[in-house]
Amino acid sequence: MTSSRHIPIFDGHNDVLLRLYRRGGTDAPRAFLEGEGKGQLDLPMARQGGFAGGLFAIFVPSANGAVGPNGEAPSQDVSSGAPLPPTVELMPAQRAVFAMVSLLLRIERESQGRIRVCRNVDDIQQGIEDGVLAPVLHIEGAEAIDPNFELLDVLYAAGLRSLGPVWSRSNAFGHGVPFLCPSSPDTGPGLTDLGKELIRACNRLSILIDLSHLNERGFWDVAAISKAPLVATHSNAHALSPHSRNLTDEQLTAIGETGGMVGVNLATSYLRPDGRQDADTPVDLVIEHLEHILSRVGEDGVGFGSDFDGAKIPAGIGNAAGLQNLVQVMRARGYGEPLIEKLCYRNWLRVLGQIWGRVRTP
Repeated sequence: MTSSRHIPIFDGHNDVLLRLYRRGGTDAPRAFLEGEGKGQLDLPMARQGGFAGGLFAIFVPSANGAVGPNGEAPSQDVSSGAPLPPTVELMPAQRAVFAMVSLLLRIERESQGRIRVCRNVDDIQQGIEDGVLAPVLHIEGAEAIDPNFELLDVLYAAGLRSLGPVWSRSNAFGHGVPFLCPSSPDTGPGLTDLGKELIRACNRLSILIDLSHLNERGFWDVAAISKAPLVATHSNAHALSPHSRNLTDEQLTAIGETGGMVGVNLATSYLRPDGRQDADTPVDLVIEHLEHILSRVGEDGVGFGSDFDGAKIPAGIGNAAGLQNLVQVMRARGYGEPLIEKLCYRNWLRVLGQIWGRVRTP
């Protein structure tokens, strides 16, 4: 029956490479491929939940390792607005990036054809058709990129196709937002001159520019400079959850006007009006953000950016194995199968194809 079939889901953001990097050990690729009952994303979970592929983030942790990609710490809620970690220096950042790129390439090599790192939309489409997991390299925070952008060329050759200039800390390229709710995303200056050059370099290479984590002035700087559709890979609606990480209605409208894309984030911190990390958060909140963003961006510009392995997720989804629960909620709300397919993967393929160039339409 149509109502029970699995819909493939292409995901705008996950942090599994960071989790495996922190785990360590030469068996990290095997842990991902076989599963070990840890984290929110591995190959068995992906297959169970219809997770077909996505942007696999490389995030360089702070030196003390105490703060994760969404600002969480063992005794700290993101709504507390605690100070952000210090800027990461170039060489340590590059070492971490090389390690995580290597990790993904080793996972591909040891997968016996079950995983193929993708460099264009045809690769992703073929992976979906073949039932092969389709990861794409993404960098969250450009601390590893040198001022001459030499490493950017090298990483592009290795498969990098998506980049967020900043995480929620300042770097040579711009300024991110603090983890604070309630808070406006208008928190300070935007891109630096070097950051503006990075946007132009990404345009030249057809690398997706991720607006998630940028403050509002940085967002508008990208909008003024970039020739590509505006994309926020894992952000929600500020009107529903007044967290500085979320997008205002004006930002959402601008994304829609460029034919861009928003990946709805499953992190409870960005779903809830109170900004709390709480697994006891209804999945219906995901749909409320989805519908609000649909009303501003349109049905061709919304998908999902899970934040798996980087955030607390509603218990009704839990991990990648539970993604079809989200599909069932959409069906229960009367969404037709063509719209569900758009939201789950076709919209991502459309915007990635527009940014990267494509040969055929899926």
